Amino acid sequence: MAFLKKILPFVTNRYFLVSLVFAVWMLFFDQRDFFQQRERSEELKKVEAAKKYYQDEIDKTKKQLNSIQNNPASVEKYARERYLLRREGEEVYLFEDTMHPASKQ
Repeated sequence: MAFLKKILPFVTNRYFLVSLVFAVWMLFFDQRDFFQQRERSEELKKVEAAKKYYQDEIDKTKKQLNSIQNNPASVEKYARERYLLRREGEEVYLFEDTMHPASKQ
């Protein structure tokens, strides 16, 4: 009972009640409540990771483009690997990986 007498004036304080109502409102009922902010933060992390991945891919592609534009041997290598082009009189053999049928191309 002594505990209740000590805490009752604090709980009935109008500033405490207003602060409590404000905190509950901000946590659960506001347009930008706490849980939506957490979800958006996680989504932002995913988008930033995707952005980093695509930026790395762009950098790799730019390096490959630069190599192809400046090195004739690289053009030939790219054409042979990517488009399966060959020279006159050459035969091209393609080997499929039977262990992993769903291979990337």
